[in-house]
Amino acid sequence: MAFHEIRFPLEVSFGSSGGPERRTEIVTLGSGHEERNAPWADSRRRYDAGYGIRSMEDLDTVIGFFEARHGRLHGFRWKDRVDHASGAYGVPVTSTDELLGSGDGSTATFNLIKHYTSGGATYSRAIIKPVEGTVRVAVDGVEQTLASDFVLDATKGLITFLSGREPGPDLSVTAGFEFDVPVRFDTDFLDISLAGFDAGDIPSIPLVEIRI
Repeated sequence: MAFHEIRFPLEVSFGSSGGPERRTEIVTLGSGHEERNAPWADSRRRYDAGYGIRSMEDLDTVIGFFEARHGRLHGFRWKDRVDHASGAYGVPVTSTDELLGSGDGSTATFNLIKHYTSGGATYSRAIIKPVEGTVRVAVDGVEQTLASDFVLDATKGLITFLSGREPGPDLSVTAGFEFDVPVRFDTDFLDISLAGFDAGDIPSIPLVEIRI
């Protein structure tokens, strides 16, 4: 299998549904109390793109995309329209949105991360499919320049400072970015329904996030 660095057609994904999924194992004790365990350290997102089909052109686009991915075989990018940026929804990306770590004078590579905080609890999500052209980086609040200060690996979500530009000891490294979710089709069959002479739909196009 492979991962194709291509995004699912935006015009079709606009009417999609879905979001994060967690796996929790619950054992109810004889006393009525519960023991809860989370075998997954990270959430996994699921989506359904079937709601976005509005025309025969959309059908043709999805069929072509599905065939080129060989059904469930190859992964691809998906834009989660609710959660696709480092900052709050609708707020422009800034270079200080997310703390990636602190410099030590020698470490050059940092992973892109998005933090979700509520009620004093925080979940840190690794971002591995940033959108090129949207990533902004700062060291100690001073914005850095792509290609002059750092380079980006948009296939792995890594920023690497160039030799001599590594962040100094205790200097904060922050970033802002837009990102996609790595997914695959969760079916090898598209159930296409022709509602009329020039209209049709696919009731369900399930997608699931993949680990890379």
